[in-house]
Amino acid sequence: MNAQLTKLLEIASQPSRRIVGLMSGTSLDGLDVALCRCTGHGATLEVVLEQFATVPYEAELQQRLRAISQPTVQLQEVVVLHAEVARRHAATVLACLAQWVVAPAEVDVLASHGQTIWHAPRHQHRRAEFGHHATLQIGDGDHLARLTGIVTLSDFRQKHVADGGEGAPLAPFADELLFRQPGVNRLLLNLGGIANFTFLPADGGPAQATDTGPANTLLDHVVRQHYPDKNYDAGGYLAAQGQPHAGLLAALLSHPFFAQAFP
Repeated sequence: MNAQLTKLLEIASQPSRRIVGLMSGTSLDGLDVALCRCTGHGATLEVVLEQFATVPYEAELQQRLRAISQPTVQLQEVVVLHAEVARRHAATVLACLAQWVVAPAEVDVLASHGQTIWHAPRHQHRRAEFGHHATLQIGDGDHLARLTGIVTLSDFRQKHVADGGEGAPLAPFADELLFRQPGVNRLLLNLGGIANFTFLPADGGPAQATDTGPANTLLDHVVRQHYPDKNYDAGGYLAAQGQPHAGLLAALLSHPFFAQAFP
């Protein structure tokens, strides 16, 4: 068997694994780095968060990432950032591990989501000749593996799309493992750049999940538009100073989207 596959099988078979997870969302605020101890498998999996840090993106990088997330983009910049983001993320991982006094050799797996540049489910791209979903994240996993020396898993959304899924949302996989409780109906709402929810039925039936629309992506845009010195509404301070606009709220809630049947 291939040596790399053998190594992955050995890691997966361990009763306990130490994993670093990386997440950077469409809000482009920075990189979340989580060091977790995972014990058990499947429904018996237990996860303990050992360390966590959010490392903000520099303003220059935020601007470049926003620029390549537009319909018109220079392909060379996408290619360069694919490698550059990976190098930046690798440096961030090593810096965090050093701060936490954890050697890279003590980490079994590095799991990296990457930075979403464009998400194109078929109902959005509407190309009849290509009736499938598509998505693109940058931050090359090979660079991460080489620079950190840690076995790296990446391209999670691509794998979901390749298996017939839409590539989003991905949070339900974690929700299922962490929050499922027999006999209890649970609905978990994730307010990221794009909001999504996961419904975990009490009868043990399959989890159901869907995106529900923009969240922090639009909120952050409004803040940047009206407050040039801010990138987002920290702690919801600005929003808490205002009052709901009844007319606008009624108009939004009258949209046909909210009358659709449960997915």
